Amino acid sequence: MPHFPEPAPDERPLRPAMLLGWRRRCPACGEGAMMAGYLRVRDHCPHCGEALHHHRADDGPAWLTILIVSKLVMTLYLAVWKAFQPEPLVMIALCWAAVLVMSLWLLPRIKGAMVALQWSRRMHGFDRGEASG
Repeated sequence: MPHFPEPAPDERPLRPAMLLGWRRRCPACGEGAMMAGYLRVRDHCPHCGEALHHHRADDGPAWLTILIVSKLVMTLYLAVWKAFQPEPLVMIALCWAAVLVMSLWLLPRIKGAMVALQWSRRMHGFDRGEASG
């Protein structure tokens, strides 16, 4: 049986941080809301004051959302087509609706998880020893 070392006291575990980010909560305390709006990340956590302005999510969440949604919608498209062979306009309406709903739901969650990933790995200035800015 492999022995896994205990994390250091200042270790930031990846999985809990990303789960909190997925829920759009501060990865440090889990209480404060990470997002100030639909996609805008707050500069600081309103609960614990953790600096969140360091994040560099950029196009990553959008790219990952497109990747996930396109795979799921193509699977849905092929399954519906093989089972029912509906009219093309029905397929277009179904797929557009699925893409819209999935994209709007996934995008802020993926962005939150990506910010939490950066916080957990101390990327882009999330290290407490580095100066803010």
